[in-house]
Amino acid sequence: MTRSFFYPITMRHAHFLVVLCLFLMTLTSSPARAGRSCEEKPPTPVDIQKGLHLALKTKQVLMQSDATLALLGRVGSDLSAYGLRYSHAGFVWRDHPKGQWLVIHALNRCATATSAVFDEGLGNFFLDDPFAYEVLVVIPSRETQEKLAWLLASTLSEQLHQATYNMLAYPWSTRYQNSNQWLLELLAAAIAPAAHINSRTQAQQWLRQQGYRPSEVKVPALQRLGARLFSANIQFDDHPFADRIAGQYQVVTVESVVGFLQRVDPHTTRQVIRLD
Repeated sequence: MTRSFFYPITMRHAHFLVVLCLFLMTLTSSPARAGRSCEEKPPTPVDIQKGLHLALKTKQVLMQSDATLALLGRVGSDLSAYGLRYSHAGFVWRDHPKGQWLVIHALNRCATATSAVFDEGLGNFFLDDPFAYEVLVVIPSRETQEKLAWLLASTLSEQLHQATYNMLAYPWSTRYQNSNQWLLELLAAAIAPAAHINSRTQAQQWLRQQGYRPSEVKVPALQRLGARLFSANIQFDDHPFADRIAGQYQVVTVESVVGFLQRVDPHTTRQVIRLD
C-alpha cells in the first residue's frame, strides 16, 4: 500500500500547514502525486486553505460522532450532466496509535491506465483541485466499521484491488476496476458472512445476490470516440455489446455505493459538509 503522510489537522496547525504546503511546492516541479492531477497547475494558497478548512470540519464531525471509520465522498469534477454529484470516495479511519485520521482509497494517477491504493492524511484528500468544497460523510454501523477496519489492516484490501484502471469499469467484470468499485467490493467483503469473499469474482457474485444496482450513465457516440482516442483511463470493451450500441453504461458510483450501504446496513447515517 502506497503511503503519503500528512499532519493531523488542528486549528493550531492550520496556518503552519498552509505555509508548509507552499514551501514544499517550491521543492518540486512535478505535482503528480497521490490525490493530485498531473497538470502543471499547482494549488493556490486559497485552494490549500479551503482544502484544509474542509478537512478540519470533517474531522470535527467524525470526532463528534464517535466513529472510528467512515466513507467520504468528494466532488472532484462536475458530473451533473450524468445526474451525479460525487465523483470519488474513500475510507477514512482513525489510526489509534497516533490518534490521526487517515484516508485509504484507490486512485488513478495522471489519467493513466493504472491505479494504486493510497494511505494518506485527511488533509491530502481535499487538496485535489475539487469542483466544489463539499464532502459526503457516511458512517456505517459500529459492527460494519469494525469489520472494515479489520479488512483495511489485512492483505485483502490489496487482494481486491485491480491495478488496470477504467473510469467506466463494468461492475460485473474483473477486467478493469474504478476507484469506487474497489471500495464497493471491499465493503461487500466486510458485510458478507465471515471468510465468504476472498476474490473480486466472489464479491461481485455476492453483490448481485444482494441486489446491488449500479448507476447508469449515458455516453454519446462522439464522446465515446474522443475517450477511446485520447483517454488512457476510459475503456468500453468490458461492457455488454448491447449497452455499447445504446451508449448506456452501468458504472459503480459514490451514489450507488452509499445507497446500497444504507439498504444493507440500516443504521448507516449520512451528512453533507460544505464550506460557507
